[in-house]
Amino acid sequence: MAFKETQLKEITALMDAYIADHRPPEEIRKQLDIGWRYDKQSIYLFEIRPQWNNKSIIKNYDFAKATWVESKKQWNIYWMRGNLKWYSYDPLPWVVNLQRFLLEIESDPYGCFRG
Repeated sequence: MAFKETQLKEITALMDAYIADHRPPEEIRKQLDIGWRYDKQSIYLFEIRPQWNNKSIIKNYDFAKATWVESKKQWNIYWMRGNLKWYSYDPLPWVVNLQRFLLEIESDPYGCFRG
C-alpha cells in the first residue's frame, strides 16, 4: 500500500528539508551528494557518486531505509551491509516518527549508515 497524499506531503517536506540541510558543499557535489526517494511504504536515503571505474556514470548507493508499518504506527529502521542486503538496525529497530529516524542517521553511533 502506498502512502496517502497527506502523508506524502509531510514526508516530502521533511525529507527535502533534511537533504537541503545535510548536502555536502556545492563544490564537491559532483563527486558526492545525497538524496532520498520513496517506494510504496519505504523511505530511502542514498549517496550520489560517480561509478569508481567510469566517472561518467553516476550511481545512487542506498545506505538507510525506514519502512512504515501501519498496523503498529511505527517506522522500522534498516541499514545496508556490504553484501547489499538490508538489516534491521538493532540499536534502534523502530521509531514513531521520521524525525527520530533522521536524528539516528546523523548521530550514527555504531557506524552503520555512513561507516
